[in-house]
Amino acid sequence: MHIAFLGLGRMGRELVTHLIDAGHHVTAWNRSPEPAEAVGRRGAHIASSAAEAVEGADAVITVLFGPEAVRETVIEPSLPIPEGALWIDVTTVAPSDAADFAAWAEDAGVRYIHSPVVGSLAPARAGSLAVLIGGEHDAAREARNVVALWADPDKIRTFDRPEKAAAAKLVANLALAISMEALSESLRLGTAGGLSTDEVLSMLPLTTIAPIAGMKGPVVASGDFDDTQFSASLLAKDLRLMIATADAPLPAAALVAAELQRAVDAGLGDKDFSVIARDR
Repeated sequence: MHIAFLGLGRMGRELVTHLIDAGHHVTAWNRSPEPAEAVGRRGAHIASSAAEAVEGADAVITVLFGPEAVRETVIEPSLPIPEGALWIDVTTVAPSDAADFAAWAEDAGVRYIHSPVVGSLAPARAGSLAVLIGGEHDAAREARNVVALWADPDKIRTFDRPEKAAAAKLVANLALAISMEALSESLRLGTAGGLSTDEVLSMLPLTTIAPIAGMKGPVVASGDFDDTQFSASLLAKDLRLMIATADAPLPAAALVAAELQRAVDAGLGDKDFSVIARDR
């Protein structure tokens, strides 16, 4: 299969490797050249532009920073995706964005599937991400054959519209953000009450935030947030999408959004999102 892959950020670099290893003919493009050069050494052809990358493609996969990047790369320049090709958008966007992209694709004769992932770089590398697939039945079935390369087969969820997949991804990231805030506040409370960080962390497996405590507790205890699995900037962007999408207040989301924005403003946007617990 000839696949054009647009966007080689942290997640994109993990996903494209699965396509190359599976034997697909991959043409990749990225705004900055360094990530593209690394992917080229793995076996992808590197295009000088997004338009060049999609020439003759059977499928186009976009893994970009957010909806504005999708608009700038695909919608505004009317990216010449071949008629009948499958466009699989992995970018985290709002439901309204997914609806807009689907409408653009329909006008262009392109089959649009929204397929965001749930999980960080380690499961992406292992091919064990949760994967959401939203769109028309036949196109979704075809897309599943591609995205299954990085999915845990028990964690694939299919929806009949792209907007539903977008909403489901925001729900997943809301749960992640609030769980991280719960971990941060638990550590603040425990240490204020005389417990050590290790003593607090030893308690949390007994609670409902056991998963996030197991995943991020050691990171917070170490104070080293440089091994970025999911950046503070990305989660801050996703929280803005959540707040804009909801038709009622999301006070917990707004609280975490403010925490993350403070981290971004402090120059920590490229750190792991668990950096919000740095001043516990």
